[in-house]
Amino acid sequence: MSELYMMATISDRNQSRRFLAFYKDYGVTVTLLTLGRGTAASEVLDSFGLEAAEKAVLFAFVTDAEWKKVKSGLQKQMKIDIPGSGIAFIIPLSSIGGKKQLQFLTEGRAFEKGEESTLKDTDYELLVVIANQGYVEPIMDAARKAQAPGGTVIHAKGTGAEKAEKFMGVSLATEKEMIFMVTKRKGKNAIMKAIMDNAGLNSKAKAIVFSLPVTETAGMRLIEEDEEA
Repeated sequence: MSELYMMATISDRNQSRRFLAFYKDYGVTVTLLTLGRGTAASEVLDSFGLEAAEKAVLFAFVTDAEWKKVKSGLQKQMKIDIPGSGIAFIIPLSSIGGKKQLQFLTEGRAFEKGEESTLKDTDYELLVVIANQGYVEPIMDAARKAQAPGGTVIHAKGTGAEKAEKFMGVSLATEKEMIFMVTKRKGKNAIMKAIMDNAGLNSKAKAIVFSLPVTETAGMRLIEEDEEA
C-alpha cells in the first residue's frame, strides 16, 4: 500500500518549461498547467532582489517514493531552496472517483491505494474535478442535485493527454477546467457519484474527480447552522 499525493509546483512563468523537463526526467508527467500572478509585497520582493512575476502552477500526482526522489532532485538540480526559484508541496488524496480515474492520475503506473484519508477527524473535504473545457454547467448541475455547494473554476491546460489515452481508451482535450468545491465529508461520496454518473468518462465532459482532506474551514457557518436546524 502507498499514499498518493497531488503535487503542486509554483514558479515564475518563464521557468515552467524547465520544471516540465525536470519532471519528465523523473518519470512524472505534469497533468495540468495553469497560470497565476505573484502577490508578494514590494518590500519582500526587494529584500530578495526579485521582481513581480507572472506565475505558472503545475499539478502532478506522485507516490511517497516518487516524492522523495523528486524532492531531492528539486533541491539539488533545480535549486528550489534558493529564494525566488519556486516552491513545491504535496497534499494527500483521500478518495478517487473510480479505477479509470486512478489510472489517469497515476498514468497507469502500478499503484494500490491505501486506506482512505489518514486524517480521520476532518469534517470537510475539497472536491477537485478535472474536465474538458465547456462542461462546467452540467457538472455543477449534477453536483447541486447531490446537495453540493457552489464551486470555483480555474482554466488549465492538460499536458499528459497522449499518455493517458493509451490506457484510458478515450480522447482527451488539451484545454481543461478545474472545479474546486468544499463540501461536508459525509456528503462527499454522493456528489462524486453524481458527477461520475452524469459527466464522467463516458460523457463528453470526461470528468475526473478526487478529494483532498480539509483540516479547518472558515466561512461555512451558515451551511452548518442550516444542517443543525
